[in-house]
Amino acid sequence: MLPIHAWLRRADPRTAALILPDATQWSCGELAVMAGHGQRRSLQVLEGDTSQLARGLVAAALNGATALPVPPGFDPAQRQALLDLAAAAARPALALIIATSGSSGVPKGVCLPWRAVAAASRMSLRVLDFKAGDAWLVCLPLHHIGGAMILYRCLRAGATAVVHEGFDTAAVGRDLARRRITHLSLVPPMLARLLDAAVPPTPTLRCVLVGGAALTQALYARAVAAGWPVCPTYGMTETCAQATVNLRPGADWQEGDVGRPLPGVRCTLAEDGTVKIATPARMRGYLGATGQSHEWIATQDLGRIEADGRVRILGRADEMLISAGVNVHPLEVESRLAACPGLREAGVTGIADPVWGDVIVCAYEGEPVEEAVADWCREHLPSSRRPRRFLRVVRLPRTTSGKLDRRALPALWSPLP
Repeated sequence: MLPIHAWLRRADPRTAALILPDATQWSCGELAVMAGHGQRRSLQVLEGDTSQLARGLVAAALNGATALPVPPGFDPAQRQALLDLAAAAARPALALIIATSGSSGVPKGVCLPWRAVAAASRMSLRVLDFKAGDAWLVCLPLHHIGGAMILYRCLRAGATAVVHEGFDTAAVGRDLARRRITHLSLVPPMLARLLDAAVPPTPTLRCVLVGGAALTQALYARAVAAGWPVCPTYGMTETCAQATVNLRPGADWQEGDVGRPLPGVRCTLAEDGTVKIATPARMRGYLGATGQSHEWIATQDLGRIEADGRVRILGRADEMLISAGVNVHPLEVESRLAACPGLREAGVTGIADPVWGDVIVCAYEGEPVEEAVADWCREHLPSSRRPRRFLRVVRLPRTTSGKLDRRALPALWSPLP
């Protein structure tokens, strides 16, 4: 028996399990009846809008297929290579294959077995106190692990997943007001847009997980002042999303503090200062790779483990800049720029220079003109960490999950005047 069948058997059959953007609504009882009655296939390739992806993820789970949600805009040759590898790997014990480019830009298929999905769901529900009768608003993409795992958590808890067609500030505000939403997952730019639009949190909202990118001190302070129950979290596709969470950050919260590991998860540091994770929710491996995954999953995230077990993420090792012989991490500069009046978000990168090594440059969204931001930086940033060029843009480049696309930042400066 697959885990989802057991989850649905113990759920209240009257509970709305899924509410989709196209107005489709299924109860736990209706899903339980559908189990095992769909079209049998080993691999279910999912493409289309959010409603199609949600229906496909649930259908694959109910019928023992391996789900492969394909991100939009995939290169045709890479897409076909991914499908060929996925077809060979698919089996009932493999719940999900998530296509991720990681930091290298080369697509990889992360194989997530049911044992990992079930463990990840169990650990999250326990820590987040998510249970029957609760509702999670889903506005993250379902072809990313952060969105897909919310569906599995809701199915395990016998709770409701209210699924949106992407992120829309007004739509999130409406559903927070008219539905009893208890949980919400966001990346930092989504949180900023809700605050900019003065969308209020509701009394039923107990937990807003914020992850996928760095949460700045300034944005955190704004959210807390507005009453949002922000919970910084950290994880990766290879760990079925969540590995740590900070449930009660408090006034002394510092940037990068993503809380303690979930029960059963361990975090340590490698010799180079990057975080390693051991978890029951670990992947089986990558498509096309030989052998199984090791107990410890290596990351490229620089970190620190505090004495009380809290994990602090300091930025990605592969994004470090070297300017005039000084190591400068873009995240450090962006965090300081978040305090610049009127600046909504900054993207910092380096442009190769024969003298400096990396010339630190900054593109940003916001109201101040470039000269004003430069003046602010001269006053508030040390010279070694101060951007030398500035570019105000309407919108910073972003990935399909809404995060800053760092690989696209240098193109904004080509050719550099």
